[in-house]
Amino acid sequence: MQIKDVLLAPGNGAFFYDDQDAIRAGAIQDGFIYVGAPATPGFTSIRIPASSLSVGLVLTDDTVIWGDMMNVQYSGAGGRDPLFDTDQISDLMSRVVAPRLLDVDASHFRDSCTEVFEPFEHQQLPLAVEYGVSQALLRASAHLQRKTMAEIICAEFDLPLPTRRVPIYCQSGDAREINVDKMILKAVDVLPHGLINSRQKFGVDGQTFMEFVKWVATRTRQIGRPGYHPVLHFDVYGWIGQEIGLEPQLIADFICKVAVTVPGFTLNIESPADFGSRQAQIENYAKIVSILDSRGSIARIVVDERCNTLEDVRLFAEAKAAHLIQIKTPDVGSIADTARAVLICKANKVGAYVGGSCTETELSAQASVHLSVATQADMMLAKPGMGVDEAFSIVGNEQNRLLAMLNRRRAQNENVG
Repeated sequence: MQIKDVLLAPGNGAFFYDDQDAIRAGAIQDGFIYVGAPATPGFTSIRIPASSLSVGLVLTDDTVIWGDMMNVQYSGAGGRDPLFDTDQISDLMSRVVAPRLLDVDASHFRDSCTEVFEPFEHQQLPLAVEYGVSQALLRASAHLQRKTMAEIICAEFDLPLPTRRVPIYCQSGDAREINVDKMILKAVDVLPHGLINSRQKFGVDGQTFMEFVKWVATRTRQIGRPGYHPVLHFDVYGWIGQEIGLEPQLIADFICKVAVTVPGFTLNIESPADFGSRQAQIENYAKIVSILDSRGSIARIVVDERCNTLEDVRLFAEAKAAHLIQIKTPDVGSIADTARAVLICKANKVGAYVGGSCTETELSAQASVHLSVATQADMMLAKPGMGVDEAFSIVGNEQNRLLAMLNRRRAQNENVG
């Protein structure tokens, strides 16, 4: 076997883990912290630094191949895995996962994932483990076969070598205005996220949010280069439902009202409401999609909460319960399952957005780029962190390097042919 040892190294995520329930309940910000008691199990305070755990596969040629494990910013919310615990994950890796890794053929990515991610004590391994270990296995397969990670995905899922770049979506964090300017100056494809995660930011009847949407469109025209025309994508963290009401017709009416204020722009609204369960989310999002489509609206609904795992993605896609599904990579788990999720969306003619979290690392972001390009997702998140510059350069540069390598590979294949 090609793996002769397994290393573990504790690390940092690029942002913080936040207690979404406490924030929704009205926790007040004091500088960068939130004041008050946490509401979600596992949190000792409402905002804590994100942690990660790196897994290194020592191959027989003594090359060490790494992947990174972590959870998403709002861990333990919306049906997600609980807060990342480095000590617990390290123990599970040493006792259960490392011995399995020593027994697999690392040159075969999907097969090795299947073997390593077998249930333990009748339970699925933590999704963070699947995510980090699958990154390492994908890199190991690419190393052993002298290919890019994207080529491994294409070969294992019988996909053609991609030619199209995948649009990149940046998120603003709380430094909204400054980061919007940065995005516009850098001609980001999809912007700005907005972090509309509190009543203060959404406003009475959504007025504060609507003003922000109009400002982003106006600012794009003011300082954007000629011909620059991004998609406007706002994450409202369920606040339309919380402020306007959990009635699909009212939510659709509000979204149409917002869309009218930015004529000529495609408008994505992520997480308009949280209906409390997966099934309720599917049924009500499908109604909102149907209403918007019947009106010919330019607005598109993006689902995040309650759509976490591969099975969740399949159910939402088959029900047409979104125009665009965020495939949140740490919540899906294995990168092989993220590939499957994109292909399920495509088969059901639903948009596939390979997302993730600000809590990730540069290694997980780079692996996500290869996955996104290989499967030709509709868009991908600039990550990690909440700053624009770092995330956009990590994801954008990795995509450009990858496409240059794939172009060379394509030319070589044509010459051989």
